[in-house]
Amino acid sequence: MAEEPKPNPSGSPGLQRQMEIYELGLVGKGPSQAVSVDELAHEAKKKIKHEAYDYLAGGAGAEDTMVANRDAFRRIRIVPRFLRNVEKRDLTVQILSHTLPVPLMLAPIGVQSILHKEAELAVARAAAKQGIPMILSTVSSKSMEEVASELGDTPRWFQLYWPKDDELTASFIDRAEASGYSAIVVTLDTYLLSWRERDIQNAYLPFMRGEGLANYLSDPVFLKAIGGSPKVHPVKVLEQFAAVFSDPSRTWDDLARLVQSTRLPVLVKGVLHPDDARQALDCGVAGMIVSNHGGRQVDGAIAALDALPGVVDAVGDQTTVLFDSGIRRGADVIKAMALGAKCVLLGRPYCFGLAVNGEQGVLDVLRNLIADIDLTLGLSGCARFADLSRANLA
Repeated sequence: MAEEPKPNPSGSPGLQRQMEIYELGLVGKGPSQAVSVDELAHEAKKKIKHEAYDYLAGGAGAEDTMVANRDAFRRIRIVPRFLRNVEKRDLTVQILSHTLPVPLMLAPIGVQSILHKEAELAVARAAAKQGIPMILSTVSSKSMEEVASELGDTPRWFQLYWPKDDELTASFIDRAEASGYSAIVVTLDTYLLSWRERDIQNAYLPFMRGEGLANYLSDPVFLKAIGGSPKVHPVKVLEQFAAVFSDPSRTWDDLARLVQSTRLPVLVKGVLHPDDARQALDCGVAGMIVSNHGGRQVDGAIAALDALPGVVDAVGDQTTVLFDSGIRRGADVIKAMALGAKCVLLGRPYCFGLAVNGEQGVLDVLRNLIADIDLTLGLSGCARFADLSRANLA
């Protein structure tokens, strides 16, 4: 097993990345894709099918929650402090049993085959090169075993869309354990699929076209339920998937039983209310991710960043709180960390990179964001994330 990443305070990924790009400029070369996430999204839109782009970039209803996520980041401001000796910066953080090189994980995003033919395998290779943990979606286009093989020793978690079938749930978790996934992330907010106007207008749901089903089609419990080979029973595949994908009848009691059913730590994703955070803690979870699913589930919901302080105040000293929804740049990471998150999840930006340039596109997104985090942390007046607090914000 490879050694855990160690702090490298003598180096600066921010300065290194800047110089690498500026030196290419001396010979007439620039970045191979847009550095701005907004511009990268435009490039992605030109590369993939219209309905695939809308599925990735869109949200619930009028997409007010997506707007609220970004507005929350714009509303909260960093107050830089000076003359604090930030020459040597340590970006490492401790999350559960892992020392991460930077407080960054890749959020679970499914059906990546609609973005690039190598899908999650390309993402896994890029993540491994930077030592960034990947959270794999239940509805991935490549199986959890295939993705684990590409990640090697890089930490990985498995995100669970909690099936209605308990036997299938147990099978997914057993496979994740056997494949070296070190935590289970239960998404709480997708027991129903929201009304997504873009997808409805396009009459497009990738699962109904066989995309994102790799973990189901490689699972013995699911195959038994459809009566054998997916090629022999293609209609049954879609019927069974629709029947077991989610269960709106689940309760906190079910979560407590799920936590007890596995030796892996269980985190919950989608927490926005302090009382739900306390309930999750009572169920024995090892951590929680404050998230509104990037605005994809409840139109008009509270911005995830606005929910973060309340959740941290409720349970932050008793468990690990992570953050998801709206992360785009280094300043966003600094703000979320200052509000009490221990790590953040990056979602759509790496998928835009995947759509534009495959593995290299994801790698460039990660390297640019890590550089931005490094420089923004130092320019805020902090040499490590432990130095950040709400006092750094206004």
